[in-house]
Amino acid sequence: MKPTLYHYTGCGTFKKARALLAKLGVEVEAIDLVEKPPTQKKLAEIHARSGLPIRKLFNVSGQSYRAGGFKEKLETMSEKEAIAALAADGKLIKRPILVTEREVLVGFDEARWKAALGA
Repeated sequence: MKPTLYHYTGCGTFKKARALLAKLGVEVEAIDLVEKPPTQKKLAEIHARSGLPIRKLFNVSGQSYRAGGFKEKLETMSEKEAIAALAADGKLIKRPILVTEREVLVGFDEARWKAALGA
């Protein structure tokens, strides 16, 4: 099974991740988070598999996060409400996200990605 890469094409971090994938010769199924945000069901699965608190799935430096007041809202939102917000606006989602058979990595950390990809 090919890993899945959720990304935003204009993101500088995505460009670093894409360069690493190319260097390692790893083919992925690439999905643009803005053009095609994951469903609530898929996001719930990603969240569960990542083992991270839900707030770690939010792109805290993004315009959608700031404009939506999510810094304050996240304190009182349920997990279900947070996932619904992420599914409604792909720019809210921290990226890139790498989904492999074994794990889900949110954000780009070259060493962790290499380990996840067996490099």
